[in-house]
Amino acid sequence: MDVKTIGVIGAGTMGRGIAYAAALGGYRTILEDVMPEMLAKATGWIAQAFDEGAKRGKLTPEEAAAAVKRVATASSVEDACREADFLIEAVPEEMELKLELYTLFDKFAKPNAVLASNTSSLSISEMAEMTFRPELCVGMHFFNPVPKMRLIEIVRAAKTSDKTIAACREVGTRMGKEVVVVKESPGFITSRVNALIGNEAFAMLEAGLASAEDIDKAVKLGLNHPMGPFEMVDLVGLDVRLRILEYLHETLGEKYRPNELLKKLVAEGRLGRKTGRGVYEYGQEGRDKS
Repeated sequence: MDVKTIGVIGAGTMGRGIAYAAALGGYRTILEDVMPEMLAKATGWIAQAFDEGAKRGKLTPEEAAAAVKRVATASSVEDACREADFLIEAVPEEMELKLELYTLFDKFAKPNAVLASNTSSLSISEMAEMTFRPELCVGMHFFNPVPKMRLIEIVRAAKTSDKTIAACREVGTRMGKEVVVVKESPGFITSRVNALIGNEAFAMLEAGLASAEDIDKAVKLGLNHPMGPFEMVDLVGLDVRLRILEYLHETLGEKYRPNELLKKLVAEGRLGRKTGRGVYEYGQEGRDKS
């Protein structure tokens, strides 16, 4: 499969990171979002990220400038679909939204375009049912922050073809990532493990066994995790983690029941870095402005 142009739908934190990785990998990259202001922020962030990479010596100024030029924007999903050989959706983790998007993909995308979802837990097969090309539908789960995180989970649904998996491997490798392939199941590999760790951390915090800071410190130093569970959930978003746990609870059973403290913080609007308050509180510099 000859992939030259990648379309990324959704220009939030994940979408802009995926677009950055695609351009870095040498692909012409088309970024689309329903909000023009989000597109403008995303392209500015991408240009700044390449500029900073050049300053740190990770690539030459000429390579950075060429990568920035590979990034274009589209004013609609339809326009992005018509040009792309490989589509990656990075919209919020809501199945209805993704199903609507896959309907548009099937209608407007090139006949042989790969249709990839960046979902961290939802069913690829359910999305594929909205199309007449389920063999081209696949999960491609990136991690936040995309430029720094090396892993992509490639999720094989029931009808995903070997050719589609091979195309995902090639795209991921050119982006500079390591890839693993997992058979479709709720939460895949990382979300299932991470959800349990995070939920247990909230249970310990709720019970007053230790402070959030000490729980994070123990996990980082004792288990060699790069981030503690509360640092991680504040970065990902408490609302995102809650939605994942609710889905896993529904599909996999009682051990994934969301902790009440997590639910309380989400109800209070404490969603993490993006709102300035989550488990921890953040000043202006630490807040996610995406």
